[in-house]
Amino acid sequence: MSRESLILLLATWFGVGKLPVMPGTWGSLAAVPLWWLLSPLGPLGYGLAVLLLGGLSVYVCGQAEMYLRQTDASVIVLDEVLGQLIALAACPRQIYWLGLGVLLFRLFDIIKPFPIGFINDHVGGGLGIVLDDVVAGLFAGLILWILIRIFPS
Repeated sequence: MSRESLILLLATWFGVGKLPVMPGTWGSLAAVPLWWLLSPLGPLGYGLAVLLLGGLSVYVCGQAEMYLRQTDASVIVLDEVLGQLIALAACPRQIYWLGLGVLLFRLFDIIKPFPIGFINDHVGGGLGIVLDDVVAGLFAGLILWILIRIFPS
């Protein structure tokens, strides 16, 4: 496998980003199995895994953008995977909280309130592709964390 093929495989999250409709939503949903695997690691292990994926994501997304010759191409969904993992960082392993976490992340990723939209419009390259999703994940995760505290299961 060539370097370019590997980069594009990761950037599209193993081809999920090539699905014809709503690639960002599919990317978010495709993050769920990884969340399921990482969530038992506890805060330190989960946080370390997300940090490592974040660094890798900036590099991979930047390279994929270059290979595709398109700014923030919709097929690049590794940023959604990372953002979704951030949103679900404090999520209990219960389907309704998981579903709410996915919905909240997608809402922030699509609507792009400040500063998400500003980052999306003004930060370029791999960092720009990833950073707006990181912030969307932080917003969604914070709201999810508050709701979990208000309505404990």
